Amino acid sequence: MAQGLLFDLTDPQLKQDPYPIFKALRDAEPMHFSPLGFWVATRYEDVRAVLMDRTNFGQGDFLSNIRLFYGPHFDVLSHSAYRWLSEIFLYQDPPRHTRVRGLVTQALTARRVIEMRPRVQAIADRLLDAVTDEGRMELIHQFAYRFPTLVMCDMLGLSAEETSDEVLSALNQAISDSFVVFEMRAFSDAELGLANRQMDFLMDFFGAVFAERRRTPRDDLATALCNARDEHGPLTDHEMATVAIGLFGAGFETTAHMIGNGLLSLAKFPEQWAKLVANPGLAESATEEILRYESSLVGTNRTAFTDTEVGGKIVRAGERVLTLVAAGNRDPAIFTDPDRFDIERKGPKHLSFGGGIHFCVGAELARLEGEIALTSLVTRFPTLEIDVASADWRQEGFMFRGLSKLDVSW
Repeated sequence: MAQGLLFDLTDPQLKQDPYPIFKALRDAEPMHFSPLGFWVATRYEDVRAVLMDRTNFGQGDFLSNIRLFYGPHFDVLSHSAYRWLSEIFLYQDPPRHTRVRGLVTQALTARRVIEMRPRVQAIADRLLDAVTDEGRMELIHQFAYRFPTLVMCDMLGLSAEETSDEVLSALNQAISDSFVVFEMRAFSDAELGLANRQMDFLMDFFGAVFAERRRTPRDDLATALCNARDEHGPLTDHEMATVAIGLFGAGFETTAHMIGNGLLSLAKFPEQWAKLVANPGLAESATEEILRYESSLVGTNRTAFTDTEVGGKIVRAGERVLTLVAAGNRDPAIFTDPDRFDIERKGPKHLSFGGGIHFCVGAELARLEGEIALTSLVTRFPTLEIDVASADWRQEGFMFRGLSKLDVSW
């Protein structure tokens, strides 16, 4: 280990500005074995190699991974939040992963996403209509959180009555409280108890949605999931609810933060905002640069199946690797002037949607939402003022990076 070099998940600097820490690791020891008991990969090529390697790396044994934090006798599956996490295809290896992901992609097709564009635009317009006359808004709660949440509700076919402000707030809070288990650390009894109760609420909520679609099919994603099937049959009601929570939560945790992180980045580089105002057609490439420069997903874990060399180090079978995609996205060996935010950047692709068999199934929807959000904001409010001083980075966990507050005015 490089002298004095430690990766500490409790370091408050990781919440405020992790990039100097990532750079120090990448420069001194890009494959770093943390005293916390896992490898930390920070170079683009090492991160990509681990994510793309389905032979030597995968999710591994879920129960063993969780017991690393609690001890060998911890009853993982007695906790609703962990039971859900063990069942979502993101944390499964083939063949279970292959079957469920295949059925999900049958329902969440590229065509369905393309056809959603007018409805996604209408949702953005409705949210911005509600605040236009006020001349200001707190971007995160009034737009960034609500926008992807409403898009996913619309895709699932939920009615206006089913997506009241009260319901949306309850769903968003439940996602926030229960998704802490993605952090892969030990939780207090109070934290885990809350996560379990909120996951129970989500399973009941989405279970009722799919039960209704079986009775009354519609032209929506919920019905498409009900109809998806392979040689082993359709998804069970429980599997569908598990998938819906994953899709819903991914939009909330990553797309919402992408919007907030993007506006803050544009404020810090005002010449880039001016470019976007002059040419809103740059919204698509701006979305990609936001995903690279200030990734909502900071990292993801993999387990080695065999002894494997990565970045000149041997990762032993059973050891965990934290692949820091946000660090890889700022690797100067891959990206020219990586700490500069440039909405016209060309060249290599970022790592924010992961890679290999676990590449984000909702990537195209996230891209569409990012493009429409930016285009709508820049065309409606070209003189938008973003209060950088109001920006407050969320303190809940490490894996998802985003703001809890950002004031804007026009």
